[in-house]
Amino acid sequence: MLKLYRSIMSASDPLLTRLLNKRLKAGKEDPARLSERKGIAAKERPGGKLVWVHAASVGEAQSALILIDSLLARSPKLNVLVTTGTVTSATLMARKLPPRAFHQFYPLDHPEWVQTFLDHWKPDLVFWMESELWPNMLAGIHKRNIPAALVNARLSKRSYRNWKLVKSSISELLGVFQVILAQTEVDAKYYRKLGASNIVVTDNIKYSAKPLPADESELKKLSMACTGRPVWLYASTHAGEEAMACRIHEKLKATQPDLLTIIAPRHPERRLEVLSVCDTHKLKGRLRGHSHDLPTIEDDIYIADTMGELGLLYRLAPITCIGRSFSHDGGGGHNPIEPAQLRCAVLHGPHVQNLQEIFDAMNDAGAAIQLRDESDFTETLRRLFEHKNYREEMQAEAYIFAQEKADVLPRVLGAIEPLLANLWLEDKACA
Repeated sequence: MLKLYRSIMSASDPLLTRLLNKRLKAGKEDPARLSERKGIAAKERPGGKLVWVHAASVGEAQSALILIDSLLARSPKLNVLVTTGTVTSATLMARKLPPRAFHQFYPLDHPEWVQTFLDHWKPDLVFWMESELWPNMLAGIHKRNIPAALVNARLSKRSYRNWKLVKSSISELLGVFQVILAQTEVDAKYYRKLGASNIVVTDNIKYSAKPLPADESELKKLSMACTGRPVWLYASTHAGEEAMACRIHEKLKATQPDLLTIIAPRHPERRLEVLSVCDTHKLKGRLRGHSHDLPTIEDDIYIADTMGELGLLYRLAPITCIGRSFSHDGGGGHNPIEPAQLRCAVLHGPHVQNLQEIFDAMNDAGAAIQLRDESDFTETLRRLFEHKNYREEMQAEAYIFAQEKADVLPRVLGAIEPLLANLWLEDKACA
């Protein structure tokens, strides 16, 4: 199977180029950096040791930041290359990466593009985040004898069943990693059945993330603009969820006439689409925009169409529903730990398969509430608004859960210590 894949990819240059051009027209690629997707570097390789961390998109990139900070703290001479595959994640990395860490787009899995990438960067150690496996790149890493670890590894039941059909292929790919750090015992069981070895269960590194930051002056302005109003946030929404938020807002206004619903779309470029949904429901919407417009008492829906401000919104709104748990695309959920760290009462829909274990743990601990449907969503919000003690209890349970889970990073660092020790020893030998 892998041999066939590599043969197809070797002849796929025109097809992949057309794919990139199509993505470019759709706004899914950065025109100034398109060559990076073909493995052509936009930067010189820094001297000394280089650790490469690959994180497919925004969620994995957030997790990677936790690891990157710890790695850089270990050695003042170390540099970290971070790759992702989406424009949104690249924007996030540009804003959040610390000194001595830098971003490049991940190349598509064409063998020549992979070789160009590896020949230029020559990483000394590779950390692959979560579960995205690209055969040609992993083969290149193996051929060059570069130590590698799969960090925060997860595998859904569906993915396990699919990979089981090509067990010999997945076993070969997983054999590239010296150690696999699984999020749960279930993930570890799936990886073992697929032929992986040297698996350590560390829990989800997302638990160790620092609370999202917020601009205190902006928080003060927003808080003053919302004084006296009941506020809730629908965070990282996808198509279908904004319309649901509007319908719920209409129903709750009967008992909460000053209600302010904040919608933070996962993809800010959908701002006009979201505003149109508000118009359809005859609700007054306001875009926050780059000028950071504030909501007025006449506004029903405040659309937070900015990047990097979820920390601000979680501090403002005492109640948060996690987006992509009711969406039209089948859902999957986004990170519920971030609002829990900032004392939000956390709600979510039934479709959270991408982070199922985290949501299950939070539900079991009383740190989150799973909503069955739109009616349940409406009534739960009504109860949280009308009963202050219940709302504050939910906020406290979420915060306690987040604090008790914050010790994952030391377990991760302990599991990868043999790889790091070799890196530091080589570094000293070269000094």
